[in-house]
Amino acid sequence: MKKNILVTISMVLVTLILYYFMLPPINLSSPEFYSFIFIIFVIFVCVSSFSKIEDMVRMRRYRDNGIISYLVIGALSIIGLILFINIVLSPFFNAKSYSKRISVDETHEFISDIKEADFTKIPLIDKESSQKLGDRKMGEFASWVSQFYVSDLYTQINYNNEIVRVTPLEYADLIKYFTNRDDGIKGYIMVDSVSGKSSLKQMDKGMRYMPSAYFFENLYRKLRLSYPTTIFDEASFEIDNEGNPYWIVPTVKYSGVGLKKEINGAVILDPITGKSKKYAVEDIPTWVDHVYSADLIIEQVDNWGEYRNGFLNSIFGQKDVINTTEGYNYLVMDDDVYLYTGITSVSSDESNLGFILVNLRTKDAHYYSAPGAEEYSAMASAEGLVQEKGYEASFPLLINLNNKPTYLLSLKDDAGLVKMYAFIDVADYQKVIVSDSSLGIDAAVKKYLGENPSVDTNNLKDATITIKTITNAVINGNTNYYITDTEDKLYYCDINIGKTILPFLKKDDKIKISYSESEVSQIVRIER
Repeated sequence: MKKNILVTISMVLVTLILYYFMLPPINLSSPEFYSFIFIIFVIFVCVSSFSKIEDMVRMRRYRDNGIISYLVIGALSIIGLILFINIVLSPFFNAKSYSKRISVDETHEFISDIKEADFTKIPLIDKESSQKLGDRKMGEFASWVSQFYVSDLYTQINYNNEIVRVTPLEYADLIKYFTNRDDGIKGYIMVDSVSGKSSLKQMDKGMRYMPSAYFFENLYRKLRLSYPTTIFDEASFEIDNEGNPYWIVPTVKYSGVGLKKEINGAVILDPITGKSKKYAVEDIPTWVDHVYSADLIIEQVDNWGEYRNGFLNSIFGQKDVINTTEGYNYLVMDDDVYLYTGITSVSSDESNLGFILVNLRTKDAHYYSAPGAEEYSAMASAEGLVQEKGYEASFPLLINLNNKPTYLLSLKDDAGLVKMYAFIDVADYQKVIVSDSSLGIDAAVKKYLGENPSVDTNNLKDATITIKTITNAVINGNTNYYITDTEDKLYYCDINIGKTILPFLKKDDKIKISYSESEVSQIVRIER
């Protein structure tokens, strides 16, 4: 009897300890809940078996009441029931339901919905570059660097009509947590996605409820103990219109166990006070930008494209079966953040049929028919134009330029610094120009549209060079020449500056030039 009491107390303690660390939702549709129960069950069986073996060694008599056998049978029955329910609710029997996880409006026109690009509001700084800028800014604060590190979240948001990425600081380790927990974390990093300006925003009161905090100040433990039955999706860090920080934590519901994931609301938690409020999807404040994760949107759009003509068609006939391309990016419009990704045929033929734009707060989704280059093909095209530099292309932004869907991307060096901009026609990825970032985005736009960017004639340099390579390309009906000299310097020019000279130039020819120096220098005068 005494031993049974000790075993019971031990199991209760083990259960509480495991719950403290695993933090599963007490919810029958959550796979994490069953993982937790399974571990407890295994521990209980092991403890009970060990107890019986000990009794046998001591030659004590006991009567097997079959409790373990009943538990095993019960566990197997539950597993069987879950498998049966999930099979019944799977796409095999419910393809139409899966295809309707997201409602996609296919009636809109890209040019009508997407305004002509305003380059004062185009987020040219991607997440990777933002991380480097944030780390450098953090390095300017020596007393902070030793205590905290910069989280890699960098959530892109619309902050008072400015496109920025924000990310919190985190405790560096357990010791730093103990030495700083009284004040909390009094800052977060903000990076302007247009200009690249980064800043460390310092606050009067510190954030206490963070992923890197310990014990009951850990963000996920705080959420679980406040909402024990709620299933959470991935938390994002945002700020409201006054610059106050919040954790946005979407809440999840499933069909069956872990099937057909859907967002049914969000918990907004103040990391300073720990106060939180749960919202239904339709009631979430408009300053919040990220409710639906990119991965969930991609999954639902893929289901829409795969199952709308039935499950068997998605495998065998594959009539009208489409899916998303690899990769995605964000657009900011009308105070909301949108995910966009290309839509291609299931055969993955390196071309797009169109694009999907999805509001990450409301899940409003629009499909735009715009046949053309798949994003990675466009990236490769831009990289190929400056292949001798070894620059890496960022995932492109989709913009409306001159009433045409156009890719805009950055070309970065090994240090992650943006060296060039590239514009690529979606319909014809052979139509591509690159421009030195030091000249500004406006110069790149003019070059792409066939306009000659202004050149500061006061800063021109003169040189006599020997040609190592010379190639030409026709862009918007204009012939451009690209020259590498024997010192591996790069130049470009329009045929109009030397119609009787440029077509006849070849390797080892010497020419006199005047040029505006940059990564790829622009020749404005040329002589033999």
